[in-house]
Formats: sequence, C-alpha cells, structure tokens
Amino acid sequence: MTTAIAGDAFAIRGVIEGFYGTPWTEEQRLDMVECIGRWGMNTFVYSPKDDPFLRDDWAKPFDETALGRLRRLMERCEASGVTLSVALSPGLSMKYSAQGHRDALKEKCGSLLDLGVGSLGLYFDDIPGDLQWPEDQATYASLGLAHASVVQDVTEFARSRGVSHISVCPTAYWGDAKDSYLADLSGGIEADIDLFWTGRSICSATLDTTDSDAFRARTGRDPLYWDNFPVNDVAMKHELHIGPYERRDPALAGASKGVIVNAMEYSESSKIPLYTSAEFLRAPADYDAEASWTRALEEVAGSDQDYQALRAFAENSRSSCLSLSDAVPVTEALQALEFSLVSGDYPSGVRAVSEIADRYLHSADHLLRGNLTNPRLRAEMEPWWEAFELGAGLLRHLATLAEDRQLETSRVRELEADLTRLRALGRRVFGDSVDMAIEHYVHRVQSPSP
Repeated sequence: MTTAIAGDAFAIRGVIEGFYGTPWTEEQRLDMVECIGRWGMNTFVYSPKDDPFLRDDWAKPFDETALGRLRRLMERCEASGVTLSVALSPGLSMKYSAQGHRDALKEKCGSLLDLGVGSLGLYFDDIPGDLQWPEDQATYASLGLAHASVVQDVTEFARSRGVSHISVCPTAYWGDAKDSYLADLSGGIEADIDLFWTGRSICSATLDTTDSDAFRARTGRDPLYWDNFPVNDVAMKHELHIGPYERRDPALAGASKGVIVNAMEYSESSKIPLYTSAEFLRAPADYDAEASWTRALEEVAGSDQDYQALRAFAENSRSSCLSLSDAVPVTEALQALEFSLVSGDYPSGVRAVSEIADRYLHSADHLLRGNLTNPRLRAEMEPWWEAFELGAGLLRHLATLAEDRQLETSRVRELEADLTRLRALGRRVFGDSVDMAIEHYVHRVQSPSP
C-alpha cells in the first residue's frame, strides 16, 4: 500500500454529472467545466441519469442536437485542460447475449469516438441484480460474467479506434467488496479498465485505505471512487449539500485511481463543495477543510456582503453524510438559553439567541431581496433561504418570549404555527436544533413536571 506524502495529488480528479433529476443546461455544464479546470480538476464525466440518449434510449442514435451539445462540451473540456468521459448505461434493457444489442452499443460508442471523445464509460448501476432475459440466463452463469463479456467486447472495439480510457460502474458498486459479482466482472476484463466504487455505503461517511485494500483484494485493481457527494437526489432532495469536502483519507491518493465527485442538480450551489473537493484532490496532505470552505463561499458569493450573508445561511446547511457538525452556532445559542433558565441568568441566554436571530434575519433578507452579485444562487437556493428566514424569525420570537419570562407559560405555544410552516416547507436548515428546542419548550408547558 502506498502512502500519500505532501504534494501528492490524486491522478484522476473530477466531477460527474450523474444525478437523478433534470440535467444541467448546456450553459451550466460548460461553465462548470471551465471552473473545475481552473480549480485543478482534470476530468468531467457526462452521464446524467435522465438524459434518455445515455440510459433509457441507449440503443438509439444521438440526434444532431445532442451531438452538437457533446461537440461543444468536448471543445470546452479541451480548452480547460479537462478530459471528457461520456458514459452509456444500457443495463435496464440490454440483452447481453444478443449480437444486435451489442452492435447497437458499439455503434453508439462509435458516434462518440467520431466526435473525438477519448474516454468511455459503461455503467451498470441501479439495475436488477440478476439476469433478466431467458437467453442471457441460458448463456451466462452470472450477471458479472455477462457484464464482463460486454465490457471486453466494447473495449476491443473502442481501443481499435484509439480510445485510451475505459471505466465501468459495476452493479455492485458499494459494500464490503466481497460480492461474487465483483470477482466475476473484474476477472473477465483487462486489468487497466477502471472500476468505480462508492465505498462502504452508497453515500459513504468516510473513505479510507482499509476500504480500498478490500476492493483491491477482490478485483485486482485500485478503485476509482465515485464519491456520492455533494449529490442530493432521490431521498436527499430536502437537503442542500454545501458543506466542505471532508473525512476522506489523504493516503487514498496512492491507493486509488482517483476520485470523481457526483454533483447536485443545482450547478451553482454545487460549486461550493466542488471547490473544496478540488483543493483536497489536488493537495490532500495540505488540505484544511474549513479554510477551503471559506474560500469556496467567497468565490461563489462574489462580494464581501454577499459572502457574509451566504455564510450565515451555509453554516446552518451543512447536513450530509460527510458532516459531523450541523448548525453549530444556533445549537450553541439554544444551549446557552436553556442553561440560562437553569442558572437564572436570563440575560445571557436571551442575548445569545437574540444576536444570532438578528444576524440571520438580516442575512436572509439580503439573500432573498438584495442585489446579489451571483443571482444564480437565488434561483437555486431560494426555497432553503425561505426556510432560513422563517427559522430565524422563530429564534427571534423565542428570544422575545425568554426576555419576557414567558418560556414556561402557555404563550410558548405561539411558536407552533411557524414551526408547522417551517416543517411544511420541506427544506432542511438548522439541522434539528430549532425544531427540537421549540418542541421541548411546548412539551414542557403541556406536560409540566409533577
């Protein structure tokens, strides 16, 4: 096992547009490529789940509009020093034993090669874990062997056309790496074909060399990590993942092929965590997550006033599988208020909540109604900013009740209507802190101690 030293960078450092949901616009995609190139990333993978040409209609030829978009994307990647990889996902309907399906897949890959795309992906993620077609069941002993056969066939075709890089997302793309599917797949394909891996979980809280060692033992190759952060699709839609990249072992620079991070549907918001991931992947041993996050917020905000307001919101929107801290300032203020009720020092608790409530209300007003340097943030974040403002108003009301010595009276139930409204917005801001605090005070009035 190789250990990373200061200055080591991950060989493959990139972003994948690989989420479920509305793909980015062409303008957003080209802008993102330019940004990641400037930040030191070297790979962009185009494979949004809801581009029909890549997944549902994988066998249909690209139309001229789609080819034009891909051509312009490739040109922007070349100008930005970024390798473009385009991935097809045929597994939902492909009959692996059918020559006609294989020919259609190779023809589709060939149209990408005609554009000059030099890196191809074959993705078999999020499909049934067993062979579906009777003909395939009669031909292959396992799904892994079927996939290996297709991958080898396409690889030989692509390399005859000059393709230098092939990546595969297996159906078993997370876990303990003991799945027999991985052994069947990896044993039947060339050793230099990269296999994606998300770690111990689909969205892994940590990535380290223990995990990469297990993957290598099973597949005979280092993993190419598909890191499902900051993506917030499917069950995570209520969260906005704009915290920093963290809890990834710098030693993975020498124990993996690299890392591709999966962005959110919200391209402008994604830039905040993507900036930090770029800094980590470029110089992992020197990475400081909080300092990088500050730089990311400053860059994306575009002005000091906007940065201050955005940071006030962002420090309460750090929920993700990576984050160990969530809404720390408001949690500490609410803890100070609770202790003041015990100690009798009401002014200190009131002051803690009042100050943070006023700062957040001012920040929310600026974000929602101010003249932002980067108005694209408002277009994406506005639902969360509305929840931020409502929650800040609840904090202000809570502080007022505390100041009037009313937290232990029925007046505390005045908070319930806005709490219900906050929950109805369905956007996670403040973690659980505001919700839990108000529930606590209301419950105490409803069920007083004997």
